[in-house]
Amino acid sequence: MKIRAAIVNNRKAQIELVVRSGKIYPVPFAKLVPRPSSKDRIEQAYVDKELGNEAVTYILASGAEGTVHIDHALEYNRDPGMLAELLAHKLTVEAGRRAERSGLSRRELARRLHTSVPQLYRLLDPTNTRKSLSQLIALLCLLDCTVDLVVKSPRLRDSGGDKQLVGHAGHVLVVGVVGQPDEVGARLLGLAEQHAGGVDGHG
Repeated sequence: MKIRAAIVNNRKAQIELVVRSGKIYPVPFAKLVPRPSSKDRIEQAYVDKELGNEAVTYILASGAEGTVHIDHALEYNRDPGMLAELLAHKLTVEAGRRAERSGLSRRELARRLHTSVPQLYRLLDPTNTRKSLSQLIALLCLLDCTVDLVVKSPRLRDSGGDKQLVGHAGHVLVVGVVGQPDEVGARLLGLAEQHAGGVDGHG
């Protein structure tokens, strides 16, 4: 999920991440590392292109620097539905890339997945949020991928002034998909199990 803008709200003591849809995800100063204060205010905050527009970097008056990732904002604001959609979107994009590279027709992929061609197109549509994660993983397996969901504890490191990713309360790695492993927000493994109801003929 891409961030469009960052707003420092000193009155509410929070930094606000604005995503492309216009929705705002606030994160209190108390949750930031390093933590802003009345004596060490945020002087600058910007959407960090080096982090794929998925994080906001801020600089305090003291010169200390920190970073707030969109995953942390989603986790703090307890939006599990959005996190599940984020995982589904990442898997869908990867499945689409690999389907194109495979050279297999949509009809053949649908046959091997035991579904219809229209249903396969719905499965590969990144804008379709009503899909089964189990079917996406099955499709990736047909495309010679192995997908593992691994929950890891947070590991915040003090790098002496280097940028830090703040406050992942655990994360899920999508690994085994050759190319770019992706980190997504906490609790997605449980959400994956909850949402893996299968793509049926009505979706």
